[in-house]
Amino acid sequence: MTYPYPMLDRPSMVWTKQTEKTRDLKVHEWIETIGDTEPNWDNVDVTILGVPLSKSSISTSAASENPDAMRGVWKSFGTYNLDEDVDLASLKAIDLGNVKQHITDIAQTHQNIEEAMVAMKRHHPHTMQVTMGGDHSITAMLVKGLKRANPSETIGILQLDTHFDLRDLTEIGPANGTPIRNLLESGTIEGNHVHNIGLHGFFNALELKEYADEHGVNYTTMKQARKKGIDSVIAEALEELNKTVDTIYLTVDMDVLDITHNPAAPAATPGGMYTEELFDAVQLAGEHPKVKAMDIVCLDPRKDVGGMAVKSAVHVMLSFLTGYCKR
Repeated sequence: MTYPYPMLDRPSMVWTKQTEKTRDLKVHEWIETIGDTEPNWDNVDVTILGVPLSKSSISTSAASENPDAMRGVWKSFGTYNLDEDVDLASLKAIDLGNVKQHITDIAQTHQNIEEAMVAMKRHHPHTMQVTMGGDHSITAMLVKGLKRANPSETIGILQLDTHFDLRDLTEIGPANGTPIRNLLESGTIEGNHVHNIGLHGFFNALELKEYADEHGVNYTTMKQARKKGIDSVIAEALEELNKTVDTIYLTVDMDVLDITHNPAAPAATPGGMYTEELFDAVQLAGEHPKVKAMDIVCLDPRKDVGGMAVKSAVHVMLSFLTGYCKR
């Protein structure tokens, strides 16, 4: 069978294993790339997708460069997680490549993103889907694709974010400040099936809080989360979602991190999470059996300092997969 994803470009970085070892691998030695023919999907555990889109960002951003930036530092990480005594090499992971980008037509690119998710969930519905963004507008399209592929399933959102992302689409279009509202207004999800954790400070308008309250969106500020404990808040959100939805989608906006931990988010702010808090949060999400897909968005490698932000994003991905490996 020929390459099954016409809406994707092949991975821009194709690593070749330099070793016959089966353990103590580097991440770039572990993650395979898809060839001209489909693999035996029964043996695949994780599929990785890049979405290099930042034209839809309302702030200046080169988040389109993040998927390849993350791939470029895979070689800095091993697959063994000492903290958990878990080796990710026990999973089979494949990099599918990047969603094709139209030079000027954002709507066409968004359609390509949705079609990519539909194709992935139809070709290999059992695999864990990890997406490297891209700005946050991509989340709406990925979740819409997930819903199209499984129309009978109810989808919930676990969102780690500094912002509500409930801005009015009629004012700014389907941009990176609108994905949750896009999903609500399209009927893809319900407000009470959204749990947003990490909002803080002076970075959310009162009208967006009022919209969240009106539509039943669940949210926990960073200050509240620290008082209760990040782990407790994540566990409670997962427990609530577990009661009401069939599938949980995790979206990680890297601007949830404090600006001192991540200067490369286009909307980086003081008062956010610390990296260790985020790593713990995503690992807990990865452990939950109803979490079936996740994305990492809103990271601009051009603004990075010493590679700390991009490496943190890769650590988020690997921490999430550590949780998945522990299921």
